[in-house]
Amino acid sequence: MPEPLARQNTAMRQINQPYVRPEQKQKRNPLMTSIVLIAIIILGWRWIESVQDRPAPASKQTQKQNAPTTSLNPIVANKADTLVAQTGKLGIKILITDDFRSSEEQNVLYKKGRTEPGQVVTNVKGGASYHNYGLAVDFALVKPDGDVIWDMKYDGNDNGKPDWMEVVSAAKKLGFAWGGDWQSFKDYPHLQMDFGYSIKDLQRGKRPPTTE
Repeated sequence: MPEPLARQNTAMRQINQPYVRPEQKQKRNPLMTSIVLIAIIILGWRWIESVQDRPAPASKQTQKQNAPTTSLNPIVANKADTLVAQTGKLGIKILITDDFRSSEEQNVLYKKGRTEPGQVVTNVKGGASYHNYGLAVDFALVKPDGDVIWDMKYDGNDNGKPDWMEVVSAAKKLGFAWGGDWQSFKDYPHLQMDFGYSIKDLQRGKRPPTTE
């Protein structure tokens, strides 16, 4: 196309375009801009919180701690053996009648005296006893003839002291707590070592050391 004609067509297109005043040009809405920015900030903050709250991958140590207990804690077992040996030197023979107890076994005991025949022997259900975490033992006295008794006044070594309380005294020196000191439900054969862990701690997966 010849140059003069091209210029003429360009001029005609410019003439035919509607005139837009400067104030008629689209302006940004300050309110809308603020809303968008606030929304972006809120979404960003929620994303950060979700990342922070996301649990870290379980370490091998955590997984080991959460593993179910199936036996008596080695420290408790060693202390129980020591108790048997020490009281034996006093002329008192004792028998560890119970140590680790599963939650299922605990529930069976809990039913006694309640929904099953017999006397009430425990006040807690499965998962709420230190036995369920391998941190408790029960004991009884053994007479010279082999009879197993729970007589707290029995003085088999004839020293003027109840054998039962001599066992309790020796157990406390080894670090055991005695169920006979409890206020709400006294459990006289019961000895436990909680290592500073509450039942709630144990239920959450925390476990005490297994070596001294």
